[in-house]
Parts: sequence; C-alpha cells; structure tokens
Amino acid sequence: ILHSMRTLPLLIIILTLVSCNGKTQESSSASIEGTWKLVSGTLIENGEEIVTDYTKNVSFIKIINETHFAFLQHDLNKGQDSSAVFVAGGGKYSLDNDRYTEHLEYCSAREWEGNDFSFTITIKGDSLTQTGIEKVENLGVNRMNIEKYVRITP
Repeated sequence: ILHSMRTLPLLIIILTLVSCNGKTQESSSASIEGTWKLVSGTLIENGEEIVTDYTKNVSFIKIINETHFAFLQHDLNKGQDSSAVFVAGGGKYSLDNDRYTEHLEYCSAREWEGNDFSFTITIKGDSLTQTGIEKVENLGVNRMNIEKYVRITP
C-alpha cells in the first residue's frame, strides 16, 4: 500500500504532462486543415456592401491540407440557366498565428493568378471566418472580403 501511495502522485504528474504534451505538439495549421463550406460572403468596395448567401443557388467549398488550399464553386442548377458558374483555384498557403495568406497559383480566372491574399482568421468550433483585403492592381480590385465557413470534414 505504501508503494502505491508513492506512485499515485507520480502517475498523476505523468498523465498531466502527457495530456499537455499532446496539445502543445498540435500544429497551428491542424485546426485549419479540412474541408470548409462557404455559407456567406461579404464584399465591401467603395462604400458598397454586397452579401452573398452561399446556401442558396451556389455551392463553394475550400479544401486545406498541410501545405495547399483549393476552392471550388458551382451553381446548383447544373449550368442549365443564367446562374451557371464554375470557379476553381488553389495554391500554397502560409499560416502564422491568425494570419492566413493564400498564394494563388491556379485559377479559372487566370488574371487572378500569381497574387497573394492575406486574411485574419478566427476558428470557433466548426466555424471559420476570414477577413482581409483582396487587391489585384491590374484588375482594379481593392476590396474588403469577409467569408464565413463551416467545417464539413476534419
């Protein structure tokens, strides 16, 4: 019994260290990795605000792995009417705390390729919000972009 009483505090310390160690080893990018469904997007440009509900008529997902991101968007009418759209893109990304920067290497809108887009991200549970300036000088694009996602796969 005396031996068990001495090892109990040691066992508690070891279990505490092991559980803490698992949390500190988790990379900051692990929580961003997965597949995300865009539910709403807000663009603010020249004082005008445009809000898009991505739960109706269109679907947009973003897939993020350890080193790359990709996004896919299409209309829900299978291209059969005036809402027909298909957009895809991707590339490498970097993540430094809450600063997420996409390096757009591939895009169906080719004139957007080669640009970097930096966002501040917040992740709460299964929700991700990214906020940042989209600026593409050769297109005259300079706007605030706020996107709200929900995780659909880890």
